[in-house]
Amino acid sequence: MAESSRIYTAALVVIGDEILSGRTHDKNIAQVASWLQIHGIRLAEVRVVADDTAAIVEAVNTLRARNDYLFTTGGIGPTHDDITVDAISEALGVDVIVHPDARAILEKYYETRGGLTDARLRMARTPDGADLIPNRYTGAPGIRHGNVFIMAGVPSITAGMLDALSGQLEGGAPLLSETIGCWVGESDVADLLRDTEKAFETCQIGSYPFWREGRTGANFVIRSISAEDLAACTRALIKGLEAMDRPAVAGGI
Repeated sequence: MAESSRIYTAALVVIGDEILSGRTHDKNIAQVASWLQIHGIRLAEVRVVADDTAAIVEAVNTLRARNDYLFTTGGIGPTHDDITVDAISEALGVDVIVHPDARAILEKYYETRGGLTDARLRMARTPDGADLIPNRYTGAPGIRHGNVFIMAGVPSITAGMLDALSGQLEGGAPLLSETIGCWVGESDVADLLRDTEKAFETCQIGSYPFWREGRTGANFVIRSISAEDLAACTRALIKGLEAMDRPAVAGGI
């Protein structure tokens, strides 16, 4: 994986009626974001869509065009409502095929598990021209087509697919971060945050307020791909808070 100062971005489309209904709580956003950050890729946006072909097609075509990478989770199982492969094939303008390598993998996996039924064979379907992402848990592979990565909705299986992709994607320098906390209201330091971030163009400052011990406070996360700029920006923010008689707490509160 090559590193550069360019910021690489990715988007994630979480697919499934069960997510939108609240029956299932998504855990993939956090683990995909963490994996991407380690690889120097910033998760720029996330969209949750229903099991609806038009919605999936629109999300895939919009997000793959404005990001270096697009990941999807969910909807690649053996049941009739698993339409992700069909929808993404439509978005890509290619046919759906039974991938011969995926079929061979599933035949071997299900050899002692009742055989490869028509339902199980659905998990060998891919957009034409795709490569496979290994799945060490259930055999059914993930799918890669260009800059689109189609993965399972089950978090443990998604984690395995991400492991299989480690080192395979080009990314920039890892995004570094520092956290400081302060007992202060966000509105009181809004100008300081804006001015400090403006003074350090390679840095971003996130503000995360809380109410604790009967007091208002906030944690500030400074991010940059430059360790030197990150340190300088953090020092400047600490100095600005101290000038307001609001001492900073290293590591956050």
